[in-house]
Amino acid sequence: MLKPYSSMSREELLSEKESLDSVFTSFKAKGFSFNMARGKPDKDQLDLSMPMLDEIVSSSDYTAAGGVDCRNYGELTGISEAKNLFAEYMGVASDEIIIGGSASLAIMYDCLARAMLTGVLGSEKPWVQEGKIKFLCPVPGYDRHFSICQFLGIEMINIPTSGEGPDMDMIEKLAAGDPLIKGMWCVPKFSNPLGITYSDRIIRKMASLKTAAKDFRIFCDNAYAMHEVYRDVPLLNLLTACKEAGNPNMVYLFGSTNKLTFPGSGVGFLAASKENIAFITKQLSMQAIGWDKLNMLRHVRFLKNVENIRVLMKKHASLLRPKFEAVLEKLENELAGRGAGQWVKPDGGYFITFIAETGCAKRAVALCKEAGVIMTDAGATHPYGNDPEDRYIRIAPTFPALDELKAAMEVFCTAVRLASVERALSSP
Repeated sequence: MLKPYSSMSREELLSEKESLDSVFTSFKAKGFSFNMARGKPDKDQLDLSMPMLDEIVSSSDYTAAGGVDCRNYGELTGISEAKNLFAEYMGVASDEIIIGGSASLAIMYDCLARAMLTGVLGSEKPWVQEGKIKFLCPVPGYDRHFSICQFLGIEMINIPTSGEGPDMDMIEKLAAGDPLIKGMWCVPKFSNPLGITYSDRIIRKMASLKTAAKDFRIFCDNAYAMHEVYRDVPLLNLLTACKEAGNPNMVYLFGSTNKLTFPGSGVGFLAASKENIAFITKQLSMQAIGWDKLNMLRHVRFLKNVENIRVLMKKHASLLRPKFEAVLEKLENELAGRGAGQWVKPDGGYFITFIAETGCAKRAVALCKEAGVIMTDAGATHPYGNDPEDRYIRIAPTFPALDELKAAMEVFCTAVRLASVERALSSP
């Protein structure tokens, strides 16, 4: 049975450090160059959607339903086929969705920027004129969400998250007591980075929020709607729950095909109440005349229906599962019982969350970089890049080839052990 570092004598720790230093030096000599910083699909995943590029192949093959010429301007909220398909994918009606652009992140940014400039439906004035507005941010969370808030000058408040979802008691108290708290972020299905799915109880409590700000909005990023790795977990539809709770306009649902087909060349969408959709459409008419309808058309012809999307996502899962298994196996074999951290096995999504010992995450990530393994920055899981306990590391196993991933995890586990031993030696 392994002896935890916290139970080792100083002499034992020094011996362990000497051994780990030697192993780490050998890693640095190998000249590794592995990038695990972002949740990117690998080549095999991208190859699954290559037939989509053949969906519009002739000079007369560009017409959508109703005779819409997809080469031209118009259809600001998307062609009807795309609205029908992705409305079903998001669990909403076809008049509760806007199809636009190639990425949901851009739509999220636009929605928040427009709220700052003009307010949202029900706002008395633009958010930026109200003072230092705030957003609630479940942590660990998605760094891009936090970056948008930071760029726009929105103060962020950390909300702890359990395996069921964010701390709703804390959210209810804060949102009810401060009119400058205008919204919150969430990734409720296979969340980034924990890979958990919010319980029905959490969704219903979110939908029933009583907020001091009459124009409070939940920015719900449903990026991983069908991205199971080990098992699917049903998610209660937040828009439906908000309607039932008498808060139909409180939520924006965001999604895209970027991890279904081609990142950067996908289709992004926003779902919301009919009232919100009408309000946002009027705003969008000042920004655009139409989006890439040819891309919408090829996606609809390739994906066909929601059941076919499920089939495609099963293929993605079969490619991802061996990589997740490799990471989890390495963590178990190298770190279990050492008192060097813990990890969360996700049900789905794109990440594995590692929780280092207090004060060790930044050091472990820096050591990985020294050996040629680039990880997401420690602290990226928290607003302002500040994890107060310096513990959380997001592992992104999807992009490297399997043999590269295994080598990278050897480096990672050694770095974590070394950081933990150094921390133990520095403790009084």
